[in-house]
Amino acid sequence: MDAIQNLPEVSKKDFPLLENNCKSNNKIIYLDHAATTQKPIQVLKKIDEYYRNFNANVHRGAHQLSAKATEEFENSRSVISKYLNANSSKEIIFTRNATEAINLAARSWGEFTLQENDEIILSIMEHHSNIVPWQMVAAKNKCRLKFIGIDKNGKLDINDFKSKLTSKTKLVSLVHISNTLGCCNPIKEITNLAKQKGSLVLLDACQSLAHQKIDVIDLGIDFLAGSGHKLCGPTGIGFLWSKKEILEKIPPLFGGGEMIQDVFEESSTWAELPHKFEAGTPAIAEAIGLAEAINYIKNVGLDNIHQYEKTITKYLFEKLNEIEDIEIIGPPPEIDTKRASLATFYVKKIHSNDIAEILDSKGICIRSGHHCCQPLHRHLGINSTARISMNFTTNKDDIDRFIDKLKETINFLKINS
Repeated sequence: MDAIQNLPEVSKKDFPLLENNCKSNNKIIYLDHAATTQKPIQVLKKIDEYYRNFNANVHRGAHQLSAKATEEFENSRSVISKYLNANSSKEIIFTRNATEAINLAARSWGEFTLQENDEIILSIMEHHSNIVPWQMVAAKNKCRLKFIGIDKNGKLDINDFKSKLTSKTKLVSLVHISNTLGCCNPIKEITNLAKQKGSLVLLDACQSLAHQKIDVIDLGIDFLAGSGHKLCGPTGIGFLWSKKEILEKIPPLFGGGEMIQDVFEESSTWAELPHKFEAGTPAIAEAIGLAEAINYIKNVGLDNIHQYEKTITKYLFEKLNEIEDIEIIGPPPEIDTKRASLATFYVKKIHSNDIAEILDSKGICIRSGHHCCQPLHRHLGINSTARISMNFTTNKDDIDRFIDKLKETINFLKINS
């Protein structure tokens, strides 16, 4: 347990931005990990190693630099596949980000498969990335969208889901962990219910992949979207996982080089998986950096991360609950033990942007706004919220300083309102 409690002190040394700030007189406390994570030195060195030592295009060259780049690039696919316990690395499709991954599923599978009057079930807590692509498909294919509500604790209303699930449901597309409510949705239960109606399931795992183990086979899902920059990896890289039998049946989204087998003047044939879906030169350095980030997280230990973040989240909620007039949305840790290590809150008559801006002037980085969840905020009758999000590099001192400055900020805004 002592080793787990010391995670921040050990880990911060691996993150140049965090370590430099610890030594600075103008120390910054970074509490916006749900938006993007900081990058460990191991990832930065790996990206630098690629550009310095074996920078070349993949798959296309017979020379040694291309062979080395291809080996490292394809190894990255294998690392991700094993991280998810997928059946094959051929089921991993590299994308620019998780948003593109969901769009790929929506366009290649959705437009190809869905028919008029088919139904897609989402939840009111979804990120815009898991709403807008399905709205576009629904409009084109004349499908219907249904949204699951939330219960009084800010968790997904499973009874509402059951009432909306019908034989017309062809896809259930849900976030695993809400980036705003923090709740962890019961995906295995949802998948079991969906399968009884013949529906496929897509999981937006952006907020869970760096915090807990995910087994795509055990969950029984059909698609998973992941993001590199929320996994301590680079920006500009994400991935879609799907079952091989699904990917083989559906058409590619993008056309061009790399994703073809043969090109004729009148037609073309597609390359085998996974290259069928990866047109053009991929994000080679970013993919290699993502694999290094996943290896880093595995070395820290997902169980260690999850246990530590449970403790630090409980501490955060205790401190926030001591402040008058703060309203926290989403379930508290005692109700959802798998919830994210974040807290989203608002103070009546004070705009969240004002809170975030003043805290920033005091060296504390948090998020404010609607967090790309406008439907959720409208559902709750709130214009915007502030969000503090942590990971295994956050310690109690960070929280204590945040709480002290938050109290000062609220008092200042009340006096001057």
